[in-house]
Amino acid sequence: MNRLLLAMASAAIAVLANGVAGAEPAVPSFVEETASDGISTVYSGEWEFMVGGGAAAFDCSGDGFPDLFLAGGASHAGFYRNISRQGGELRFEKQASGLELEAVTGAYALDIDSDGIKDLVLLRVGENVVMRGRGNCRFERANEMWGFDGGDAWSTALAATWEDGADFPAIAVGNYIDRREEGFPWGSCTDNWLHRAEGARFAAPMPLKPSHCALSMLFTDWNRSGTPSLRVSNDREYYKGGQEQLWRIEAGAEPYLYSAADGWERLRIWGMGIAGYDLNFDGYQEYFLTSMADNKLQTLTKPTPGTSPGPAYTDAAFAKGVTAHRPYAGENVKPSTAWHAQFEDMNNDGLADLFIAKGNVAAMPDFAMEDPNNLLLQKTDGSFAEAGDRAGIGSTAISRGAVIADFNLDGMLDLAVVNRWVEAQLWRNTGLDNANWIQIRPLQPRRNRDAIGGWIEVKRGDVVMRREITVGGGHAGGHLGWWHFGLGGQTEAQTRIVWPDGEAGAWEELRAGHFYTIERGRGAARWQPG
Repeated sequence: MNRLLLAMASAAIAVLANGVAGAEPAVPSFVEETASDGISTVYSGEWEFMVGGGAAAFDCSGDGFPDLFLAGGASHAGFYRNISRQGGELRFEKQASGLELEAVTGAYALDIDSDGIKDLVLLRVGENVVMRGRGNCRFERANEMWGFDGGDAWSTALAATWEDGADFPAIAVGNYIDRREEGFPWGSCTDNWLHRAEGARFAAPMPLKPSHCALSMLFTDWNRSGTPSLRVSNDREYYKGGQEQLWRIEAGAEPYLYSAADGWERLRIWGMGIAGYDLNFDGYQEYFLTSMADNKLQTLTKPTPGTSPGPAYTDAAFAKGVTAHRPYAGENVKPSTAWHAQFEDMNNDGLADLFIAKGNVAAMPDFAMEDPNNLLLQKTDGSFAEAGDRAGIGSTAISRGAVIADFNLDGMLDLAVVNRWVEAQLWRNTGLDNANWIQIRPLQPRRNRDAIGGWIEVKRGDVVMRREITVGGGHAGGHLGWWHFGLGGQTEAQTRIVWPDGEAGAWEELRAGHFYTIERGRGAARWQPG
């Protein structure tokens, strides 16, 4: 009888730990190719580079394959041209590009001047630099040409959007502590900046006060109003009296900080990364916030029918099994430290999964040193199951930024992770049988070519999968290019784009297993390499 009770108790604990009971998801298999991928960049440095360490994946060669930029911290940043073959092993070639600056903490790609060539914004300890893409993966400094004031701060976060009618994007930059206060930095958070467009240039940066040591930012249309707001995740290790923030930023108006009077509840975490996805198919995004042992999964409190929602959220991390607050492997029971987070469908079953990069700040004794990266696979009931070790990506290096992208264009998402003091790691997803997919790239004429602020919608059976097209979030980097959807056993999918101004394109029937560009006013066109 005692054995039976013990077995029942153990089973109950396992159910709670895994977030519960739905069908077990198929576990994808990853092969690490770090030793042969051609990548050698190390994110190095001490105190000023304890945060950051971002990666950016984007196609600058025009061949459709995502190229890779890695922050180097105290070392030179590295740019790597993707020379992989479709479906083959992941191979990159280091190339002189003009991006090899020092003191880079992170980077985000976007087409600032809408010329069809990706540009790159480099976050740095010191002056931030906008690098204009010149084609064939060559870049040039554009701060003076475009009126971009890079300042002289410790920059650690970025988000971008296009305000109504603007030729250039609005770029928010998150800054960390005053690095000149090394002896006693607590409470020395420097101002974040909003760089708004002024014609085909940037206006002088506007301070976003109060600022609380930002480590991640995301422009997101949280209430489907048609105008993205700015979420800011802050590191409570250094601020005094701060909290997580949400700014309403509308063209022609002063930024407005949501408060308790609006329904925004005070939340204080060691905020390091933001990931957004509509997990429950209701049209509103959930947001995963990384922290030190206190990760959150926020879901919007649903409004009364016929009314607009307020910015009130409940935490669903425990209920969904994504607390990820301690290492899931080994004997270390100390709390985890989480950084980059990203929702992607890693097994192509039509449900978004969650990757989290983990790593101690340096050697903080109260937190785990052996802290494997997470791969939380979504079950059919909306809960998640840990599979990092089984999938082969549970590295215990001291990780920071990461990027998930289909580097060899085989329909299966691969993974690159930036580590502190050792080389970045790269894993190839070898996939699963009978799991279909589709990848989409929206295109607009003239301004905002990549339709930042729009939505991609794909029907899978009775549900509509939605992805918001964003630049920002994660930790100090992300991807811009193909947007991936798993389809499970589905061989076709209806797809449409809701463009940034709210106009919805027509639903189009597209075949699984292919890449499509969807150009506004012209519809979908199948794309293939070569």
